[in-house]
Amino acid sequence: MLNREKIAQEYLNVVSKSYPEAGKLLSHCLIKTLKLNGVKNRYSYYLGIFYPESIGDYLLEHQPVIKEVAEYMGLIEVVFFNANDLMRRPDSRIKEQNFRFWLELSWIINEFN
Repeated sequence: MLNREKIAQEYLNVVSKSYPEAGKLLSHCLIKTLKLNGVKNRYSYYLGIFYPESIGDYLLEHQPVIKEVAEYMGLIEVVFFNANDLMRRPDSRIKEQNFRFWLELSWIINEFN
């Protein structure tokens, strides 16, 4: 069975080969495979794409292609998150709850500044 990191990496590989422009944009994002608990120990997976604010408009132009590839791979949904907004929230506890994730978000935000 594939783990969630490998699913996200394989997704990025498929998008990059099929749609190079969208793949280039996604290479500047943090892609996480998230698990949705279902009924009777059944799980569904979806993608969380955390993007820096500076490429948000360009990325959302490619949203149909991004969702099409995810559906092809058997993922139920793609959810886009503006990383800058997540980090700016005054009530955010990301840093305390998951420091590594906070560092990854900080890295993608600062990559374009």
